[in-house]
Amino acid sequence: MSRIAIVGSGFIGRAWAITFARAGHEVALWDEDRDAPAKAIDYIARALRDLAANDLLGGATPDAILARLRPEAELAAALDGAVHVQENAPEVLALKQALFARLDALAKEAVLASSSSAILPSLFTEQLAGRHRALVAHPINPPYLVPAVEVVPAPWTSAEAVERTRALLAEAGQAPIVMKRELDGFIMNRLQGALLEEAFRLVADGYASVEDIDIGLREGLALRWSFMGPFETIDLNAPGGVRDYVERYQGIYTRLFAQMQRRVDWAGPVLETVERERRAALPAERLGERQLWRDRRLMALIAHKRRAAKDIGR
Repeated sequence: MSRIAIVGSGFIGRAWAITFARAGHEVALWDEDRDAPAKAIDYIARALRDLAANDLLGGATPDAILARLRPEAELAAALDGAVHVQENAPEVLALKQALFARLDALAKEAVLASSSSAILPSLFTEQLAGRHRALVAHPINPPYLVPAVEVVPAPWTSAEAVERTRALLAEAGQAPIVMKRELDGFIMNRLQGALLEEAFRLVADGYASVEDIDIGLREGLALRWSFMGPFETIDLNAPGGVRDYVERYQGIYTRLFAQMQRRVDWAGPVLETVERERRAALPAERLGERQLWRDRRLMALIAHKRRAAKDIGR
C-alpha cells in the first residue's frame, strides 16, 4: 500500500481521493482552506454509498475506503512518505509555480503531478530542482467514474517519472493516455473543443436547436464512442477497414472542413440562445440535482461496460 498526497481538496481533489483510496492506497488530503479536507471526506462518504450500490468499489466496503483517508492541516505532514503527489489547485499559473516550488522542496522522491487541464507543465516546473519528476496527470472528471487520464510530460520530465505515473494510474483502474510531448489543450480538450466549435456554429447559424445537437451525440455518436474510439469506429464502418473508409469518405470531410474554418464567439449572441434553451430544459436551481443524476448514470454505465467486457469481450 503506497501513500498518495492530494494537494487541493475541492471538486477534483476529492474525486482523486476516491480513485486512489479505492485502489488500496493511503491518501492524505491537504488544502489551503483548512476546512476543505474534512468537507471532502464528508462528500466522499456520501459518494461511496452510490458506488457500493453499483459494485464499483472493487470489493471493498465504504468504511474500509474511508479508513484510508486522512485530512492533514500541514502540507509537510500530507507529503510525508508520499510516492505520488496529485495537485489540484486553481488554473492560475503563478499559483501553480509557487505551489510546485513548495512541493519540490518538501517531497524529494515523489512524482509531482498536476491535474491542470490547460497549463503546460513546462510553464510551472522549469525552475524546479526536481523538475525531472514533474508532469501533468489531467483527469476527465470525475476520475473515479471516467478512467481516462492524460499523462503529459514537460520536455525535461524523465521517462521513469512518466512510467511510474502510468503504472500507478493503471493499477488504480484508470486508463492512462501517455502523450509523447506537451501540447496546448493536451488531447481531450482538443477533441472536445473541435466538437464544441461545430456545435456552437450549428446553433449560431440556425441549423439546429441545442437539444437536437445533444440528441445527435447522446442518441447517436456517443453510443459507439462509449466503447470504442473514432479510429476503431471508421475501421469497422467500411468493408475493407480504415483504408477503405478513407478512400470512400475523405472527400466528404474535405468539403466540410472548408466550411468549418470560422469561429463563433461562444460568449457572443449564440450564448443567449444556448443558455435560454438549456435553462428551459433545466432550471438553474436543479443543476446540482442533475449533476447527481449524471454521476449515477455514469456509475450505471461503468457497471454495464464491465459486465459487457466480461460477457462479450473488450
